[in-house]
Amino acid sequence: MKRVCLALLALVATSVAAQDATVHVPALTLPPSNQLSADAKAVLLRMKAETAPDLKDDVARQRGFYQGWNDRRLAEMHRRFATRENRATIGGVGVDIIVPKAPLSPRNARRVLISVHGGAFMWGAGSGALVEAIPVAATMGVKVVAVDYRLAPEHAYPAASEDVTAVYRALLKTYRPENIGIYGCSAGGIITAQSVAWIRAQHLPRPGAIGTFCGTGASYSGDSAFLSGPITGGAPLPTTMLPDTLPTRYMAGVAASDALAYPLNSAEETRAFPPTLMLAGGRDFAVSALTLAHRRLLAAGVPSELVLFDGLPHAFFMWPDMPESIEAYTVIARFFDAHLGTRPR
Repeated sequence: MKRVCLALLALVATSVAAQDATVHVPALTLPPSNQLSADAKAVLLRMKAETAPDLKDDVARQRGFYQGWNDRRLAEMHRRFATRENRATIGGVGVDIIVPKAPLSPRNARRVLISVHGGAFMWGAGSGALVEAIPVAATMGVKVVAVDYRLAPEHAYPAASEDVTAVYRALLKTYRPENIGIYGCSAGGIITAQSVAWIRAQHLPRPGAIGTFCGTGASYSGDSAFLSGPITGGAPLPTTMLPDTLPTRYMAGVAASDALAYPLNSAEETRAFPPTLMLAGGRDFAVSALTLAHRRLLAAGVPSELVLFDGLPHAFFMWPDMPESIEAYTVIARFFDAHLGTRPR
């Protein structure tokens, strides 16, 4: 027993650096979470088979790959959900309008959701935007307006905030502000949070509620940024790759102290947030940032919820063929139903 204890002490001593408490984790084998459904485990294999190749910084090839990826997810959404979609322009910005085929209830006819698609700020318009909007429109029974915001690298911050705000400003002519919700995943979650601050800066009334999924109004940080790669079959992120700001072309040169760009780094902007839902898979690289954002919102007295699905990766609910995704859509629908108003304009 003494030898075992000494061996464990030696392992701890070699695992923790004396100066900065860095832990060197040895290689490990991590099975799928035993909380996952059988369908989810099957989808994880499909996810692995569709992992993006190393496209480096070739934006054209990245867009081509993710266009095909989103097209396949869109076909899955259309097989499961009954919606109608059409293109339009609102506030001078291109949008997709998605409504369930079933008639809207009187309650939801007075409401609208704005969806802000993900895609690393560089892709995701079109089929990607529909993938994120269709299941929420169908599950909640509400109109969803998916914003075709300007993309990087052709455009930079705050282009997307301006576009979302332009759509929001136009919708205020038809809907009460408390009846409008905004949500997005990944880059869309970040833009959603930024848009709340941008809307406030334009002296417009704040929306009724928002959802920031797989990303939020603070830079990626914490353990999950480094752990997510190894535990989802990827490479670990070098510690030098995580600055205080988002390492993206869209946000290049924008300081972490910019309260409109990183609103959840600002106590004043955080206090002004509407009710907020944060949601992600437990193996998402954004989990740590979401938990920190949730704590800041709670400290500011903002009604907020954080829902994590153990064992699932970034943007898992783009795959509708598992119960966990259906549950996520239900969580989103229930949150907006609880927090959006219903009074007519």
